[in-house]
Formats: sequence, C-alpha cells, structure tokens
Amino acid sequence: MTTDRLAEHYALCGVALRESDRDRWLACLFAPEAARPHLFALYAFNAEIARIRSLVSQPILGEMRLQWWIDALDSLEGAEPRGDLRAHPVADALLATVERRDLPRQVLLDALEARRFDLYEDPAPDMAFLDCYCDETCSALFGLASRIIGGTPGGDDGAEAVETLAARHAGRAFALVGLLRALPWHVAQRQCYLPGDLLARHGLTASNFFAREKNPAIAAALAELRTLARDHIGEAKHSLLSLPKAGREAFRLLALPELYLREMERRDYDPYLTLVDVPLWRRQWALWRNKP
Repeated sequence: MTTDRLAEHYALCGVALRESDRDRWLACLFAPEAARPHLFALYAFNAEIARIRSLVSQPILGEMRLQWWIDALDSLEGAEPRGDLRAHPVADALLATVERRDLPRQVLLDALEARRFDLYEDPAPDMAFLDCYCDETCSALFGLASRIIGGTPGGDDGAEAVETLAARHAGRAFALVGLLRALPWHVAQRQCYLPGDLLARHGLTASNFFAREKNPAIAAALAELRTLARDHIGEAKHSLLSLPKAGREAFRLLALPELYLREMERRDYDPYLTLVDVPLWRRQWALWRNKP
C-alpha cells in the first residue's frame, strides 16, 4: 500500500465518520493533527460495526460481517495483507493504525464479540451485563483514543490505572446516553437494552416498552438510567483531575452526554417518538469549552 493510497483511506474514514457519527468527528477536529487520521480510522470502524444490525435482514448475515472484521484483525498475524483489506478504506486504515499506534488487537476483538448482542432480540438480562457491553463497545474507544493521542506516559502504572478508570466511566456514560437516545429505533426493532433487573425494580418488562406504554413506572426507570449516566460523568471527571493535560484530550467527548440528558428532561419529551438532538453549534461550543 502506497503512502498516498493510505492517506486517501484515512481521509475517507474522516468523510464516513462525519456522516455516521458527527459527535466523534467533531471531537477529532480538536485532537492533535498527528493523531487525527488514526482517530478517524478507529471511530469509523466503530461506526461500521455499530450499524451492522440495520444493514442485514437476518442475524446470520450480521455474524458474517462481524467475522469478516475478526478475520481482518487476524490478518495482522500474517506476512501479507489480503487484497480485499487493502481495497477497504476503513479496514486498511484501521489495520495501519493498530500497527503504527501499537493498539491491542484483543480490545477490538472484544468489541466485535460484544456487537453480536446487537444482532438478536434477547433483552439485556441485568445491569452487570449492560456494564460489560458498554465497556467493550464504548469505554474501550476512550482507552484506545487516549493511547492514540499518547496521553499517558508508558511505565506510569498509577496514571494508567486512573486513565482506565476514567475510560470506564466515560464510556458507560456515553453509551447509556446513546442507548436512551436510540430507544425509538430499538423499540421498533423489538430490541431491549434496558437491563432486566432495573425494569423489574419498577414492575416492568421489555414488553411494556414494545407496547409503547406511558406510565410513571416507565418514566421512573428511564430517569434512573439518566441518573446513572450522570453518576458516571461525575466519576469520569473526578478521575480526569489526576491526569496530565495530554491525558485528558481523549475525553473531550464527555462534554456532550449532559446536553442530551437535558433534552430528555424537557416536558415534551416522548421516549418513543422524540429524536433527541442538539444543534451543531451547541455541540461545537461544548467541545471547545471542554478543552483539557
């Protein structure tokens, strides 16, 4: 792969990310220039695997797409990259990033494994399961982004532990808010990411949501998840106080979940119909203000 071709693929990742995940694309614009292409590749990969469910008509077809990505990462062990990977801009850029920034392959493989849950209609059994799902699909991205930016000096075990804790809480907050925003689509697809033990505490099951019921118990369950997301935001911000400035850059995205949470608490909010969004200028302003 020529340098020009790879640079083109990184640029295409940026274009794809702008269309599929505007929040992460905006955050990339604030990152150091040298890290930006690698962040584009990482986040474009995440966008690709997050939308697999919407692209397939049967779970087995989604499994095949996930397996393609698993095989792509496994190809790093081979001497010669497969031709179909060199021709796939996101795969080509991701594999180059994994090698150049020494990213742990297993973290990406774990994310692919977690995404199998998206393909089926099994409800999330409990909060422990949902925490694990959020960690592997979202917290991992914060950790990898920090590694790409080079925020924590190697060998500093204390800083690495704090960074890991910050990534865990930031990812859980970001993922929970994302799942709450996606509730209208999940209900339409008969998917339930709301943990069964939380629903049971409020006398609910997934069927209450699929029936689009509106009652105080449903409002209370969603409010509890919003409170949990805010708790994770607070824990992440507390952890970040112990990191050097460079180590905080990968967490700039943490400025955005609170904006969406506020929109969910408007009087006209309908969890089944409201498309929770925030004007672009407000997101840009929040990201700028959240500078390390």
